[in-house]
Amino acid sequence: MTQQAVSEGVLAWSPRAGLRPAEDAGAGEPLLVADSWLVRNGRVRGLHRHRERFVRSCGECDGPPAHRLLEFWRDMTAALPRTGEWFPRVELTPHHVRLRLRHAPPLGSAVEVWAVGQPDPRAVPRRKGPDLDALARLRSRAVEAGAQEAVLVGPAGVVLEAATTSVLWWEGDTLCLPPPRLPVLPGVTLALVQERAERLGIRVAHRERTLADLADREVWLVNALHGIRPVTRWVGGPAKAGAAVRAPEWRKWLDEKAPESIAPL
Repeated sequence: MTQQAVSEGVLAWSPRAGLRPAEDAGAGEPLLVADSWLVRNGRVRGLHRHRERFVRSCGECDGPPAHRLLEFWRDMTAALPRTGEWFPRVELTPHHVRLRLRHAPPLGSAVEVWAVGQPDPRAVPRRKGPDLDALARLRSRAVEAGAQEAVLVGPAGVVLEAATTSVLWWEGDTLCLPPPRLPVLPGVTLALVQERAERLGIRVAHRERTLADLADREVWLVNALHGIRPVTRWVGGPAKAGAAVRAPEWRKWLDEKAPESIAPL
């Protein structure tokens, strides 16, 4: 089976008709769930993990039954492009399940971060989708400040994550991340990195740290689009970024070894 030419746009899904172009499907409806990932020449990192997170999140807000969501996922996977770089997003609104096909934006290998910890604006921090607009506004403020990302902090200043990424850092030979009891999104790329560390016998620890605690440490922002990006500058603060000693080898693994081919058509 050959794939037809793919273009950007919104495809709405139904059990009878499958995916069909529908630019206005769910226009103006609140976004209940969203999930997205990088497709590079037909290869994706952890696509089954994104499926599990999407199905679980839809169940949390009374979405379609799991067997319907798996039918959608089958049709969606078949529609994913096999050439080029794409950043598709699956979405659930109160009345629609849909696929938004988008070309991938330019990818980064490092990141400069606004060093002013921002109070967490999210209403549903453990589910991706409802708070995307609020996070986009926060990231825009970071860009205005001369950075590319903004870090979210809890009431006591403890680092949670960034507007569009999970946060990891190194303390000596220990890979650290915020404790799961904190309001953080279960990141797919974060899980891939954590599991590799455990396979290699690297100690992984959950620790509560402030932005000041991360000064001079190797800090990574990780997500499904950019993979691993070491923080090279903290913008607007006294902290200095630590040298990205480990990042190149881990980026190479994540970019070259972790992606899996999408099932053939």
